[in-house]
Amino acid sequence: MPSHLLLAWMGRTDLKAAAGDPDAGVGPIAQGVQAGTYDTIHLLSDFPVAETKSYVKWLASRTGAAIHLHSVKLTSPTNFGEIYERVVEVLEAVDRRGTQLTYHLSPGTPAMASVWILLAKTTHPARLIQSSPQAGVQETDIPFDIAAEFIPKLLRQSDEQLTSLAQGTPGEGAEFSSIIHRSAVMKRVIAQARRIAIRSIPVLIEGESGTGKELMARAIHKASPRADKPFISVNCGAIPSELVESEFFGHKKGSFTGAIADRKGHFERADGGTIFLDEIGELPKAIQVKLLRTLQESEVTPVGFSEPKKIDVRVVAATNRTLIKEVAEGHFREDLFYRLAVAIIKLPPLRERAGDISLLIDALLQHVNDAAKGLGIKHKKISVSAKNLMLQHPWPGNIRELLNTLQRAAVWSDDEAIGLEAVKEAILLSPKVLPGNDGILNRPVEPGLELEALMAEVARHYIERTLAHTRNNKTQAAKLLGFGNYQTFTNWMNRYGVAQ
Repeated sequence: MPSHLLLAWMGRTDLKAAAGDPDAGVGPIAQGVQAGTYDTIHLLSDFPVAETKSYVKWLASRTGAAIHLHSVKLTSPTNFGEIYERVVEVLEAVDRRGTQLTYHLSPGTPAMASVWILLAKTTHPARLIQSSPQAGVQETDIPFDIAAEFIPKLLRQSDEQLTSLAQGTPGEGAEFSSIIHRSAVMKRVIAQARRIAIRSIPVLIEGESGTGKELMARAIHKASPRADKPFISVNCGAIPSELVESEFFGHKKGSFTGAIADRKGHFERADGGTIFLDEIGELPKAIQVKLLRTLQESEVTPVGFSEPKKIDVRVVAATNRTLIKEVAEGHFREDLFYRLAVAIIKLPPLRERAGDISLLIDALLQHVNDAAKGLGIKHKKISVSAKNLMLQHPWPGNIRELLNTLQRAAVWSDDEAIGLEAVKEAILLSPKVLPGNDGILNRPVEPGLELEALMAEVARHYIERTLAHTRNNKTQAAKLLGFGNYQTFTNWMNRYGVAQ
């Protein structure tokens, strides 16, 4: 038989009940306890210890269950992030093997009840009860599932916003709202990021230059329990190799020429928060070894010090390369790759985000107009023909190229509306998009040219794109690519190593 555990926040009404206030009755907790059969009761309280201990003694006289008190500190009884963290700490400390969990929604604040609902429907499933003097104790059947990716937003919204989010309508202040999108591929990426954000696991973001990797990293940080802690961004490719260790881990005064004072490294500055390691593939091999130890041991040893310092840092790394290929070619340590790539987010290039470009043009043009106010540049609109041209451009530089193009077009255009000619002049043709130079065709015929590898590259590219377009519907993908049947398409996927 499973043991039955009841968990609840202690509320003001419960304390009044223990103090003999006739208006409080027995209070929500005691009412719930008396209506059920529980082996163990875990109570969380932010009230003074003397009051809570007095309440536990009072409640113990009404039940034979073992009562465990968890005194916690909250800056506010409506701070969703803190409530979530404290509850999870208690749940992780409780032995839940062979147990039936029940969360009592009625004691405490609405924010506390909301967190119980979130946990019951996602990471820590449980039975929910609520009580009132009029209706008694009832099991609560929530008529909706709150998906795990919404948790970070839910923990920081008002009660009204919580309701709308639970119904699937995210609020205006959502942490991922800065990522402009409506394409199916980006919706899937953001759903993945939301799920990842709430767990303090390392994240590797892969994507071409200009796809918004740092923006995604910041959104993950804001949606995490570490949101109020530092976010430190480091461009690994911009640090001279001889200074990387000092920049990452800090140094002691006099430990090398130029070390005129003790200095904290980026990891120590990010303690409690998130460190974003952009272009992680640029790190020298020697630093990769030390970074691996930092991730394994959760500690750093500044240059010139002999004793390590403990740190608590979440690592989000990013690269415009395919890091597993770098591992295969010997440029990146395999053990460090697997330590960083606990969760991987692949940001699609702009050319694969059908439907997003028009939205991005409008949003980025607004940014350009806001920035141009102080430069005496007129507020700009974009003509239909100019926008159509931009929609047809492949954008090899992705969102960064799109923004720069709009900035140039706005500066060069004298009219209120940015016209077709202004956009033509503003678009810089990359060598990648010049006629006959697409990276596949017209390669020089010389030693090292491998036709079979080129054909495999093309096959993988179109198979993956088509699967993304059809939301992994292989039957539709087979039809789009001209295969006679589903099985032939599956054989091609297996031949070219496309994950099913």
